[in-house]
Amino acid sequence: MSFKPTLQDIFLLSRLTAVAVEAALGRLGLIRARYRLKDTAASIAMRFGNVGSNLLLAGLVAGGYAAAYEARLVTISPSSPWAWLALFVLDDFTYYWFHRISHECRFWWAAHVNHHSSKEYNLSTAVRQPWTGVLAGTWMPWIPLALLGFPPTMILTQQGFNLFYQFWIHTEAVRRMPAWYEYLFNTPSHHRVHHAANPRYLDRNYAGVLMVWDRLFGSFEAELDEEPPRYGIIHNIATYNPLRIAFHEWAAMGRDLRTERSARELLGFAFGPPGWRSDGEGPTARKVRADWQAGTRSR
Repeated sequence: MSFKPTLQDIFLLSRLTAVAVEAALGRLGLIRARYRLKDTAASIAMRFGNVGSNLLLAGLVAGGYAAAYEARLVTISPSSPWAWLALFVLDDFTYYWFHRISHECRFWWAAHVNHHSSKEYNLSTAVRQPWTGVLAGTWMPWIPLALLGFPPTMILTQQGFNLFYQFWIHTEAVRRMPAWYEYLFNTPSHHRVHHAANPRYLDRNYAGVLMVWDRLFGSFEAELDEEPPRYGIIHNIATYNPLRIAFHEWAAMGRDLRTERSARELLGFAFGPPGWRSDGEGPTARKVRADWQAGTRSR
């Protein structure tokens, strides 16, 4: 029996090859690329866990999209280039809001935070992906596209291409693209901002491919040369253990929910912004940014 690699196999192999090349070039001092062996190993382990969990639960996603497609408004042909162009824009718009909610709602943040947990920023960071996204329902924002009439195979394919584009922007080797490209598209510079824990940069630049959504919805922030990004999360976790990386925020949420004293606290701890506290003094991204802005103005 011959082995026929799938598109996902090819994508994964090409990513791991690119990680090895970037790490080697960085070690030789030919490009800016900082790698730590344990950190890189943890990211790769997260990726394999992500692939395994996605395969295990693929039927849930495929079944959900298929059920929505059965109730479609129209039938859209995958042979139409205009259909693919429309899907590219709609998928990217959907990705923006999925990604933004994943930062602003703790329930989805618990599935997404592991992608931000590394204090390094290189191509291996791109493969540090969640194990619990499918169970948390982070695939559901794409259901309206199936209801509209896009076949599930089209949706899944376009999602794959969107994520494949985002791989290369996880690097410090590229400082800036040409100005027109920086304006229109997501780039390493824009995405470094997204992965930074500096108050100025917190919860900014959610784009997948097109930066128009961040510019339109007020979440754009340019990278400043005088303020280099500090990567990671507000409260970094000191571990390279993939299990802790994957589940630490779910565990923290569970601990908080055990202490809740009202329905408001239950909803706040589960679905409020990460860092939410009932007294309003929790270290949410908005609070951290506001405190930083107040301190800046007072100086």
